[in-house]
Amino acid sequence: QVQLVESGGGLVQAGGSLRLSCAASGSIYRVYVMGWYCQAPGKQRELVASITSGGSTTYADSVKGRFTISRDNAKNTVYLQMDSLKPEDTAVYYCNAQINGLHMFYWGKGTLVTVSS
Repeated sequence: QVQLVESGGGLVQAGGSLRLSCAASGSIYRVYVMGWYCQAPGKQRELVASITSGGSTTYADSVKGRFTISRDNAKNTVYLQMDSLKPEDTAVYYCNAQINGLHMFYWGKGTLVTVSS
């Protein structure tokens, strides 16, 4: 069984920074794409950033230049460095990973990020 556990959320003032981490554990033999999604109150979950096992990245337009996604393949861990945070970044952030098969996706339980103005 595979689990994703996020950490690093919290309360920060506008302009501040946070670093999210997500570690995958369990019966893992291959990790493909890893990514971060966010869901604000009353809104749908949406992609923030993703990264392939080779290091290719994708970002939502709203976070380009402010957020950086990275991963440590040896630790099956993905990170999201969030800089220049804005109140509109407030959301629950979920880790997602494609593990052991191209059709097998797993979600973490989410970590809350709150940005005060």
